[in-house]
Amino acid sequence: MRIDRVVTSGKFELDGGSWDVENNVWVVGDDDEVIVIDAAHQAEPIIAAVAGRTVRAIVCTHAHNDHINVASQLAEALNAPIRLHPADEMLWTALYPDTGYEALTDRERIPLAGSEIEVLHTPGHSPGAVSLHLPSEQTVFTGDTLFAGGPGATGRSFSSFPTIIESIRTRLLTLPADTVVRTGHGDSTTIGAEAPHLPEWIKRGS
Repeated sequence: MRIDRVVTSGKFELDGGSWDVENNVWVVGDDDEVIVIDAAHQAEPIIAAVAGRTVRAIVCTHAHNDHINVASQLAEALNAPIRLHPADEMLWTALYPDTGYEALTDRERIPLAGSEIEVLHTPGHSPGAVSLHLPSEQTVFTGDTLFAGGPGATGRSFSSFPTIIESIRTRLLTLPADTVVRTGHGDSTTIGAEAPHLPEWIKRGS
């Protein structure tokens, strides 16, 4: 199993604001098949990282525009389905009113290259945010739910600080301590490095 990171840059736009961001896109699989985790900003470098392999799915950790804004383009170019948790429907249709997706469900297992990725519904940053646990590689892809240093932002529409804390506490920090956390932006970390700081995050608030 190989995990490749592609960093793309563009705009995150929500609630009338616009911010320059760099996103991590993860291409995960073997020499024959992969999934793409998130579809951010530029399709070309993502397609280059796929390198002709079969794409089983384009899995969106959530539907903020900076994680989905080339999803439709990639789906067409790579002949792959788009997967998203339906609780983010309102964010998805704001960008793609005429493009569908296949629904992700909590605890669903996505087969990949002789292994399985488990879908963990981790709402808070958005209602449909998910994390993707790959036990065989001791890693979890957390989107914008958990970063090196704390939870994702919850100060905008459809987000909730108590909800993201509960998701992190019950769905992520219960994973093995040596699990590598591969995030939607910035550097990776581990569950063991982040877990001791939960009380600080709660005290700090959103």
